Amino acid sequence: MATYVFSDVHGHAAPLARAIKKIAPAADDVFYCLGDMIDRGPDPLGVISIVRSLPNVHVLMGNHEDLMMACMLEPEDELDAVNAANWGINGGIVTSEALAGLSEDEADEIVGWVASLPRCAHVTVGERPYLLVHAGIDPSAVTVEGPWDDQKLDALLAEQSPDDLLWIREGFWGSHTGLVDAEGKGPIVIAGHTPTPYLDRLCADLNEPLRDEDGRAKMLKVGADQTTGGVADRWDIDAGAAGGAGFGRVGIMRLDDGAEFYEDISEDE
Repeated sequence: MATYVFSDVHGHAAPLARAIKKIAPAADDVFYCLGDMIDRGPDPLGVISIVRSLPNVHVLMGNHEDLMMACMLEPEDELDAVNAANWGINGGIVTSEALAGLSEDEADEIVGWVASLPRCAHVTVGERPYLLVHAGIDPSAVTVEGPWDDQKLDALLAEQSPDDLLWIREGFWGSHTGLVDAEGKGPIVIAGHTPTPYLDRLCADLNEPLRDEDGRAKMLKVGADQTTGGVADRWDIDAGAAGGAGFGRVGIMRLDDGAEFYEDISEDE
């Protein structure tokens, strides 16, 4: 059994399918998708279909799914136009048009499934606990202290603002979480939302280049220093797929050994 995490595919179904084929999942493998399956790319519903087909999959809501829900589920009022415009300028037109092409029952089933998605999760692989969220956490809101077990991890996540879990950037990437101690023990937070090429604007503690030797976006681990026992306490797995061909890739990480699987995005996908 292996555990995989990925995020922010943003409608790029074809490279996601290739990445999954490269992995060749076993029936007992576990997948965590950290949201933003939809918008921007050409096939958001294809991404949803692939994600839902994965073995033992756990899916979190991202800020783009939240934008979609604001349009699909909110009662009709004066905010409708604002919500629709906000979703539209964030790449939602391609998703709304895809949903409009479905039957009412098909569209309702997808919307209902998306509406039910949680905003956070945690998993322990080996002896390391990982907090899984779309955007990050607010370290200043954490009052729970280790030693860490499932109950305390649940309590830590319950303290977080739902909006922060979907939208936070500076308050998360800009400083240590305080969860990994000087011996390198404690929960690592894995998030997407912020494409890694933008981290140099937010982080003072980057441990590796933002791009690979070919200039392609990659997943990144940050925050390793003497205060964390040399362990990166924040992992960004948003490899910039939202930017499409020439900017980002679809990336999947295996937590068991840190292996990374990438697929480039072509102009037509």
